[in-house]
Amino acid sequence: MKEDLFARIQNHSAVVAIVGLGYVGLPLAVAFAERGFPVLGIDVDQRKADSLNCGRSYVQDISSERLARLLADTASDAGCGARRPFNLRPGTFTVTTDYAALEQCDAAIICVPTPLNKTRDPDVRYLISAGESVAQFVHRDMLVSLESTTYPGTTEELLLPMFTHRATLERLNVASFDVGVDFFLAFSPERIDPGRKDWTIENTPKVVGGVTDACREVAVALYSQIVETVVPVSSTQTAEMVKLLENTFRAVNIALVNETAIMCDKLGIDVWEVINAAATKPYGFMKFTPGPGVGGHCIPLDPHYLSWKLKTLNYNARFIQLAGEINSEMPRYWVDKVQDALNQVGKPLKGSIVLVLGVAYKKDIDDVRESPALDVIELLRVKGARLNYHDPYVSSIQHQGHLLASVPDLNEAITAADCVVIVTDHSVYDWAAVYRQARLVVDTRHVAN
Repeated sequence: MKEDLFARIQNHSAVVAIVGLGYVGLPLAVAFAERGFPVLGIDVDQRKADSLNCGRSYVQDISSERLARLLADTASDAGCGARRPFNLRPGTFTVTTDYAALEQCDAAIICVPTPLNKTRDPDVRYLISAGESVAQFVHRDMLVSLESTTYPGTTEELLLPMFTHRATLERLNVASFDVGVDFFLAFSPERIDPGRKDWTIENTPKVVGGVTDACREVAVALYSQIVETVVPVSSTQTAEMVKLLENTFRAVNIALVNETAIMCDKLGIDVWEVINAAATKPYGFMKFTPGPGVGGHCIPLDPHYLSWKLKTLNYNARFIQLAGEINSEMPRYWVDKVQDALNQVGKPLKGSIVLVLGVAYKKDIDDVRESPALDVIELLRVKGARLNYHDPYVSSIQHQGHLLASVPDLNEAITAADCVVIVTDHSVYDWAAVYRQARLVVDTRHVAN
């Protein structure tokens, strides 16, 4: 019964499963375990499971030391990689690849990737696979919450039918399995910003929508145990739309300021002076800054989920499409600036040594997902540049079938380069020293301010 599940949530005896242990799922699992819940992680990647069960974190925001304090003492003689998700104690975390462990869980939170395919349409293969696997073990008085970003309607249109399918009724030997009565289904968009110390899971408000009022109540009760402020909304569709609006807002404003940078360049105006002056207005203006494009797991992708959904309703989301076009062209704009800068000193781009500083999609993290640096590097390579890169957080990258390793000696690489391109403004770099040593610098981040 709902009341029993409420009681287990309130006393932290509810077993919480996190499905998908990446940049979103692992911090969420740790947050629940640190609040005293027994937590089970499920990931299809055996290497990830083994690594986590041995206390080795691969997510920058979660240190191995922090993870090790939470590990359940369930290792067998086969070693830490053979941990089993049984006899979980309060405040412990263990990982498995076996979805059957969901039979002993009270809640399952799905945090799998939702990328775009080559045509920029939603790729929900991972979500469907995870949903079907959870559906095999969903049971009475269980909460399932989806955190993966997707288009409005996904929770009810894609997941709900999986959990109420005839196969579920036959497995549970029941005549009906009703959402909001027998089990609970919700959507709560993740708001993870890798590398941030000021806004974390605990103090970032959490939006929660349920398929029914009871679903929302249960989900709010669970998330309230780890989050200071929970924001209930009327439906899963509303919660799904909230996430897309957040990132569409950023994508559109980043595109606006990127285009402003191009316009100022053509007009001979310092765009940074314009932005800083405009930012002194105490109302009606929010400061965004231009750069080499947009990256990460949200801003380059999420607006396209909304655009795709609206196409099915015969509506053209013009702002989203235009913002995507502008942002995706920024790497090419900056490569042209490199070519122009080299031409001014009598060098062709082809054959010149170009050092790219920073390949993560933003400063002080190791995440290269959708990083504009990858496009900058590929465009430079196609134009014949002799490429090197340095990033203190990313030891190697593979893009378009090419493997590159970060140069071991930064100072040597800077002095050897014909041009240094600053793509990611990591705090550890001594920018004054970079400018002193480099023959030529193209700065996409305005670090020399």
